[in-house]
Amino acid sequence: MLKRFLLCVAASLAVLPALAQFRVEVSGVGLTQLPIGLTAFRGEESAPQKISAIVQADLERSGQFRPVAAQTAPLDENSKPDLVPWRQGGADSLLVGSVARLADGRYDVRFRLWDVVAGKDLGGQSYAIAQADLRLAAHRIADFVYEKLTGEKGVFSTRIAYVTKAGARYSLWVADADGESAQPALTSPEPIISPSWSPDGRQLAYVSFESRKPVVYVHDVATGRRRLVANFRGSNSAPGWSPDGRTLAVTLSRDGGSQLYTLDLGSPGAEPRRLTTSSSIDTEPTYSHDGKFIYFVSDRGGSPQIYRMPAAGGLPERVTFTGSYNISPALSGDGRWIAYISRVNGAFKLHVMELATGTVTALTDTEADENPSFAPNGRLILYATKQQEREALMTTTLDGKIKARLAGQGGDIREPDWGPFPKQIN
Repeated sequence: MLKRFLLCVAASLAVLPALAQFRVEVSGVGLTQLPIGLTAFRGEESAPQKISAIVQADLERSGQFRPVAAQTAPLDENSKPDLVPWRQGGADSLLVGSVARLADGRYDVRFRLWDVVAGKDLGGQSYAIAQADLRLAAHRIADFVYEKLTGEKGVFSTRIAYVTKAGARYSLWVADADGESAQPALTSPEPIISPSWSPDGRQLAYVSFESRKPVVYVHDVATGRRRLVANFRGSNSAPGWSPDGRTLAVTLSRDGGSQLYTLDLGSPGAEPRRLTTSSSIDTEPTYSHDGKFIYFVSDRGGSPQIYRMPAAGGLPERVTFTGSYNISPALSGDGRWIAYISRVNGAFKLHVMELATGTVTALTDTEADENPSFAPNGRLILYATKQQEREALMTTTLDGKIKARLAGQGGDIREPDWGPFPKQIN
């Protein structure tokens, strides 16, 4: 099994029609959720996207919100709502808005958020956008609501990457955080694995087998241009970005065993810098978000466990002690949590550890979890798993209480990675 992760070869990749849509299925109940009133946006019935439904799905999937059914007639951002029925209905806040088509074909989307308890206007925004950006506008509205009511940034307008296999074709996809609006970044007759977002969200590093062996590319998402960054003798795999985006940590077998190296992306053709020298298998490097450490998987203790060492190299220290087989480390942006996959009685299950205390929590009851990736605000974990003999993407809250399945119509998906917060667009 470790060899599979070393070579980054997925035994079976999912089948997903190129135009398939996702649906969000949320299960579980959180201990504390903010009750929010949501009404249909005025005019959205004539728009190709139902803004209020997208916002509601985003907020529910976060695990932080519980929608409250409409208590009054439809409202818009200009309404001075009677908040009493909403308060009596259990809502703490209320979101209203409108959608109107402009003469030039764009859409004018407006919204306003109310504090039902205090009777305060919490603000709103408006967007004049192309039809293709209606879903993005809905995600931005959900981000606004999330930040206003929780004090933390929302992740709904971020993107994810994942891989599918359809027949003999492999595809690397970029999609919204809810799995919708997927666009192919690359298709190939050979496997594509281990996509990894750059810190600025503009590039994806991944492993391709186009050369009939694993090599590492860096791919510009906007232009589709790519460059080969690791094609050394043997296997080139498991790319992980440094926080400044200047370096890739990779696993290379160029000198015999599978060891960790770093590549200076600003110096094409420069010799890789070796970080580990051991007779063990060292793989799956991932940087801490402060750039001080690299976490990785090694069997140097007899079975795969997660270790960390200084980013410049040095003496590794073991991180995981619960369980005999732990792989696929992912770090939260605040440095508090590490998610990973642990083999338990032959099943591969998602776990999360609080690094300061070493407290480990099993998050799932499925048996084929893989590739965890934190949302950029650290509040959700994206992972791949198998449910009812179908592979699917899932998100879970850190306590495992609320999960959402992003299910493609008749298809399976693999190798997910959650991208960073988008850059501000003026």
